Amino acid sequence: MKPDIKNRADIEKLVNVFYDKIKTDAEIGYFFTEVARVDWGKHLPIMYNFWENILFSTGNFDGNPMLKHKELNKKSKLNPTHFLHWNTLFNDTVDELFAGERATEIKQRAKNIAAVMMTKALE
Repeated sequence: MKPDIKNRADIEKLVNVFYDKIKTDAEIGYFFTEVARVDWGKHLPIMYNFWENILFSTGNFDGNPMLKHKELNKKSKLNPTHFLHWNTLFNDTVDELFAGERATEIKQRAKNIAAVMMTKALE
């Protein structure tokens, strides 16, 4: 039986495995590698803080994801299919690594966040 997400180490594992998939993904990987040219040394800790705050309400995230996605959309148009694909990869990664209440919660929150991002970033 797979464990549930219980702490920051689990969040880091999830984020690392997820972004390893993103980096080579044929459908959306280019947003990260070519368009945004993500500095992974900076981006990953931000994502650890973001998801840890989302799941455990740590208050340790200080950023504006909406602004980042709006800027990205100006460089290379995002569309709903991109967000849905991101969400599928995220859910698949969660399911590969974890099972339980928090695993279910993070997938639901990711779905809600993606829906808001899709609506607002594409304006």
